[in-house]
Amino acid sequence: MFRYLFLVLAVTLVAGCTYTAKITDGATAVDRKQYDVAVPMLEREYRRAKSRVEQGDIAMNLAVSYRETGNDEDAVEWFQTAYDNGVGPEALREKADALKRLERYEEAIQAYTDLGFEIGSRYEFRKDIAGAEMAMRLQAERAAQEVKEYEVTAANFNSPGADYAAVSYDDRLVFTSDRASAAGDATYNWTGRSFSDLFLVDPEVSDVQAFNPTVNSEYNEGTPSFSPDGSVMYFTRCTSPEKRADAYCGIYRSERLGDGWSPAEKLPFVTPEANFMHPALSADGRRMIFSANLSEGWGGYDLYAVDLAADGQWGTPDLMNRAINTAGNEQFPYLDGDTLYFASDGLEGLGGLDIFRTWPLDDGRYAAPRNLKLPINSGADDFAYTIMQRNGTGVGATTIGYFSSSRPGGSGSDDIYAYTKTVLPPPPPDPTPIEYRNVLDVTVVEKIYEDPTDPTSRTLGLRPVPNATVVARVGEQSRTVATNEEGVLSLVLTDDQRYEFRAERPDYLAAEGRFSSRNLPRDPEAPEQRYELELEIEKIFPNREIVLENIYYDLDESFIREDAQPTLNELAELLRRNPDISIELGSHTDCRATDRYNETLSEARATAAVTYLVEQGIPAERLTARGYGETQPVADCICERCTEAQHQLNRRTTFRILE
Repeated sequence: MFRYLFLVLAVTLVAGCTYTAKITDGATAVDRKQYDVAVPMLEREYRRAKSRVEQGDIAMNLAVSYRETGNDEDAVEWFQTAYDNGVGPEALREKADALKRLERYEEAIQAYTDLGFEIGSRYEFRKDIAGAEMAMRLQAERAAQEVKEYEVTAANFNSPGADYAAVSYDDRLVFTSDRASAAGDATYNWTGRSFSDLFLVDPEVSDVQAFNPTVNSEYNEGTPSFSPDGSVMYFTRCTSPEKRADAYCGIYRSERLGDGWSPAEKLPFVTPEANFMHPALSADGRRMIFSANLSEGWGGYDLYAVDLAADGQWGTPDLMNRAINTAGNEQFPYLDGDTLYFASDGLEGLGGLDIFRTWPLDDGRYAAPRNLKLPINSGADDFAYTIMQRNGTGVGATTIGYFSSSRPGGSGSDDIYAYTKTVLPPPPPDPTPIEYRNVLDVTVVEKIYEDPTDPTSRTLGLRPVPNATVVARVGEQSRTVATNEEGVLSLVLTDDQRYEFRAERPDYLAAEGRFSSRNLPRDPEAPEQRYELELEIEKIFPNREIVLENIYYDLDESFIREDAQPTLNELAELLRRNPDISIELGSHTDCRATDRYNETLSEARATAAVTYLVEQGIPAERLTARGYGETQPVADCICERCTEAQHQLNRRTTFRILE
């Protein structure tokens, strides 16, 4: 499970790499993503814990630490302990997910089912249950097969660390690993191992060597792709928190210089405040497909395509369509001719990331992605599929290659597996006439709060909202319809249209969403495809304070900093979607400084936030600014004894919807 650099926001991850302050307790280690450091601390703390609540909190942190260091067997037990000690449904969900990764599918299904009853909505776990049921069905089918399409074995050069993403280079393989021989002396406290580097290996003799000191650095490097002649390499590099201007993952380019490589340069289309990773080149080196988590995408990480111009410069990346990208994560692309292999946790799969393949059809659209099923996919993360060699053609021909997986039974957290694929006889043709249909299921949902009267309480999941109003717009036309009793509106899609939806219900904030039917597949082998879009409406709690996260001010200042603008922009968008509501924007200080000073400062800060919203086009009459100073603390502490964290809780910017 350790594509940690290449699966989640690198800003979060690298922030856990180095801290000068000494870690003295397990909760702080977990907060700083130092999970390997946290485990022994938390085990000691659990033995000393006096109350059930304390035991539950420690058990949850310990379970998370085991999960993040690749030990799901122990994570299952500690998630159950956390649940038994009152942590709540979150612990049971984590246990179910771990059971699925361990391929204990019947137990996982039962856990997901219990969760649905507990939170009052089976909807939240429908895909998890369906994936586990599919895995059990495929296991039975594979056991009954006399001739199997795939045979899989673990590579003999795996280590106790994370090894993944093997690609061909000359007569050897280049792969990513955080094994002990990686460059640099620093330990990545997330895992207790090294930062990741690129390594070379001849798989016949397993003589693993570091790739090149110019490419490998003190940072994390991985997932390379080479030009057709091997003279240019593109790879992912994620830098450290000391270099804040570059604290995300980016795609870099290096040229081969004799036996070495040139210093790497970041590609020009890589932008700040996002992760760009997993480059994959076409056979002619003129097209690259990569993964990124840009705001324009469909959710999570999406795949993008970019072409190399005649002048040798990469153009502007294009977001690949909804036949491939989902609201989940699409990553680790690989091109074999015009066939695209990639990993996704948003398409129907067995658990975690599954490997899919798709290819252009005669009309230029991509075929509906095919799940590679067992034994390539498992209940855990499966990714980074590559092809090395083909032998023969037609029935009986074989293909040899590699993929990566965090499935149970491996040598480390991630392992590289070799596969041999045999071409089997095709099934008999189906004479049924083909009728193509692309269907979109729009589901209106709302949060389930632990305390139904408190929107600041913990969110347990989502449930469908029946009989909600949905306004569907296609071009200049619009239609208003209601969802059914399951909260769903199903539409048969027209080709090459942009759909916009608005969900409304009395006493709720409206939600909007979009879907593009551009280039959706017309695949003879899968003529009907279904897509999903969730519209999450939020119940209005009049006069209840909602804290706006990530609104910070400089000391003794009231102007809106650049890092506060995204949150206020989201609030402006909410107000535009809901033109009938008015809000009070409040600012609170901590208890330090005088009452008069804090009142004046908080009033100035609230006014600055309102002014910013007016500049975004929100009518001033819908906005009220109020400075509360230190009069409404949320942290229960005596001022002189408050911790810095408690002071931070009290220094907050809030809004409330006025009646």
